[in-house]
Amino acid sequence: MQSALRRFGGFLFDSPYLLLSLSSLFWAGNIVLGRFIAGRIPPLALSWFRWTGAFLIFIGFAWPYVRRDWQAIRANTGILLLIALVGISAYSAVSYSSQQYTQAINALLIASTGPLLVALATFVLYREPPTARQMFGVLISLCGVLVVICRGDLEILRKLQFNAGDLGFFFAQIIYAFYTALLKQKPALHPFSFLAAIMGWGALLLTPAYALEAASGRTPSFGLAAVLTLVYMATLPSLVAYLFYNRGVELIGPNRAAPFYHLIPIFGSVLAILFLGERPEFYHAIGYALVFTGVAVATTSTAAAKPA
Repeated sequence: MQSALRRFGGFLFDSPYLLLSLSSLFWAGNIVLGRFIAGRIPPLALSWFRWTGAFLIFIGFAWPYVRRDWQAIRANTGILLLIALVGISAYSAVSYSSQQYTQAINALLIASTGPLLVALATFVLYREPPTARQMFGVLISLCGVLVVICRGDLEILRKLQFNAGDLGFFFAQIIYAFYTALLKQKPALHPFSFLAAIMGWGALLLTPAYALEAASGRTPSFGLAAVLTLVYMATLPSLVAYLFYNRGVELIGPNRAAPFYHLIPIFGSVLAILFLGERPEFYHAIGYALVFTGVAVATTSTAAAKPA
């Protein structure tokens, strides 16, 4: 049994497309629950509880690797601190703060710019432009996202109104794009010790902001729904999704990993069909087909596409 689990773990950790798809699935649930819980837990408290909880859950599993890599962690404190600040603290704080004011359809549309922003961040940091194939795939999958979000009626786009929350959520996507690009500079650490280090730093960096928010009188209202939401956020979208996403980016690079962002609204619509009673429609099939086609085009290398 243990041998079979090890083989499955090895297969999973060497399967970037599966890892990135699962990350998108868990993040789709996080966006839905982030909107659901917005009025009960203030944004900085939500960010702090999410990442502190994730760190406390994970550190018991990660500690042997942290202890083994301790010298390397200390030697790379600067880049680890920067990655934690960008991808954990700043992104969570800005994203949850913005979700209090943006509408769900606006948030999904803005999140769909992620692949283009990752391409921009990668170019800014490394002068590494995306290939024409990657951009073509991103545009195909973006069309699929628009079909699903607009329920097959693109006239909805003309009626959209944007506010300061939408601008903040777009800024959050820029922040996360730079986190994705910065993963190219990830030190040579075990994935467990790397994630534990950035989660620990991220939670610590959030603490002063959370304390100021609490001092202003904005305190959480804990009920069963809030507690269950925090448990979900601390495990699947934080611990598991970040572990999977970091590994996926390590295996195929930022630009090829970015199109998987477009699976987030797709999985969100599937969750709505399964759990909220929404009816599957023909536009779902069209949108899903476009997204999966675009992801396939963008993530298939030119070399792989040519016959041997």
